[in-house]
Amino acid sequence: MNPRRKSRLYLVLVILLGLAVTCALVLYALRTNIDLFYTPSEILQGKGEGHAMPTVGQRLRIGGMVMPGSVRRDPQTLKVSFKIYDAVGAIGVSYEGILPDLFREGQGVVAQGVLGAGHVVIAREVLAKHDENYTPPEVANAMKSQPRTVDTLATTEKEGQL
Repeated sequence: MNPRRKSRLYLVLVILLGLAVTCALVLYALRTNIDLFYTPSEILQGKGEGHAMPTVGQRLRIGGMVMPGSVRRDPQTLKVSFKIYDAVGAIGVSYEGILPDLFREGQGVVAQGVLGAGHVVIAREVLAKHDENYTPPEVANAMKSQPRTVDTLATTEKEGQL
């Protein structure tokens, strides 16, 4: 192989190696910073065709409606726990901090945090939508496909089905 062709080959190999390393670093950075969005039913039953379940410790975002009667505040601290529900079930959320002014029971919210044991999300951020008629699109679709009221959710929860 002549020297000129050899130097071109080395240059192409170095460029390809650099591109491979860059792609690997970008994919690694995205993997550690992506928070997947789940609805309560997707956490309980799995997401998608494969019914992929989130694992304990996984970062995620959960959206739904705050279940009436579920908000519990610690009078000594800023700790708040509540349940987010959709048409299928409810998931507990634990949060320590100041809640948005628009947060209230029956309101659409999105909580971002990690999934803890017992299907409880330990939130580091809670967002409430400005429009009181807001429902996350995934939750709205689930509620349309399986209409269920908060009363029936509370009844099934008391019976131990949630």
